[in-house]
Amino acid sequence: MLETLGSLTTSPWIYAVVALSVVLDVFLPVLPSGVLVITAAAAAAAAAGPVPGPEQVPDILALLVIAATSSVLGDMAAFRLARRGGARLDRAISRSRRLTLAHERLGTALARGGGALVVIARFAPAGRSVVSLGAGKTHRKVMEFLPWSALAGMAWAGYSVSLGYFGTQWLGAAWLGTAVSVIALFAAGALAAFVIRRPAPAAA
Repeated sequence: MLETLGSLTTSPWIYAVVALSVVLDVFLPVLPSGVLVITAAAAAAAAAGPVPGPEQVPDILALLVIAATSSVLGDMAAFRLARRGGARLDRAISRSRRLTLAHERLGTALARGGGALVVIARFAPAGRSVVSLGAGKTHRKVMEFLPWSALAGMAWAGYSVSLGYFGTQWLGAAWLGTAVSVIALFAAGALAAFVIRRPAPAAA
């Protein structure tokens, strides 16, 4: 797998692979979109090193824009699907206590202007899926959800790209920078999951 990723990072196809992975992981959270972004950013840092490689793919700014844009597109696709999901989606969600509770918390948070939950959930495992589907199911307005989705996408993309790029520059080896950056990404996900699962404070 690492060899495949290495060959992809020296091809323009890396942009398409990153975009597709980021869009689809809202429906399939097992897709390693964060690892892909970090690996591509690490390759960009290695190419920009003291001895640049023959190929300058991927471009770090293009990678950042593509990752953030794809994140928002995936969020909105799930949001729209949930709004039109009907009884079948409602039944699927109602069978999961975790999803039901998350959707209830999301509706309350968005209604009170607490859209920061959308940003935090972007880093948690499957948090993006729960939030996007929950916002659609509770029929939040697009303009209540879209700005927070855009902020979440930019924050996640910026964090992931920065980890891979600066981690490789500081550590001096693409493989080491990637490994440490992936650990940092998972640590952020664990922290985000902890914050989301904390009981909401009781109303005064």
